[in-house]
Amino acid sequence: MDKQAVKLAPSILAADFAHLGKLVGEAEQAGADRIHIDIMDGHFVPNIAMGAPIVASLRRVTRLPLEIHLMISDPDFFLDEFTEVGSDAFLVHWEGNNHLHRTLQRIKVLGKRVSVVINPATPAAVLEEILHDVDQVVVMTVNPGFGHQPFIHTTLPKIRRVRQMIDAIRPGCDLEVDGGIDATTAPLVVSAGANVLVAGSAIFRDGDGVVAAMKRLRAAAHQAIT
Repeated sequence: MDKQAVKLAPSILAADFAHLGKLVGEAEQAGADRIHIDIMDGHFVPNIAMGAPIVASLRRVTRLPLEIHLMISDPDFFLDEFTEVGSDAFLVHWEGNNHLHRTLQRIKVLGKRVSVVINPATPAAVLEEILHDVDQVVVMTVNPGFGHQPFIHTTLPKIRRVRQMIDAIRPGCDLEVDGGIDATTAPLVVSAGANVLVAGSAIFRDGDGVVAAMKRLRAAAHQAIT
């Protein structure tokens, strides 16, 4: 893995929404590869967060890809709405989706990148029959629903297993990790095989600002590949 292989996806869940456009602009200038947007409905996860108007607002202020993490029941009902406001990619959970293959195919028809997400307690083996249909796998390293949670270290062996599966079945597929990523945990997940890091608090709640935080996080991630 070369130094350019690690991608950063700042999660706006941790951002100050009074200054959201400014903060996303700073992340873009600091070299963010995409913006991660968590959509929560209070059913699939015990929290409510964001919707299509937020995506529409961000589409006007950034050229970065907007990846939409659909932590919601029945994500199929919302794909068209989020596509219309400028989404570039959809992340849908394996858990609770009775027709995952159909959902993934629908996203492809819409012309968007497609990712499947698995929670900390979900084994990597569930990906075997669906991996060839996705552009990215996301391993949750916290339980979904809230930001600023501690990293679950027992997910590291699963990240390694997913990387092995990707290399064998779907070379070129991204492996993203989401939850508790900071300068301490970034080298651990990169060493395990991740090449995309979602980070919220470590970027948007850093006292030194977004630019310094992203520089620190990227340097930490590169420790694992130098």
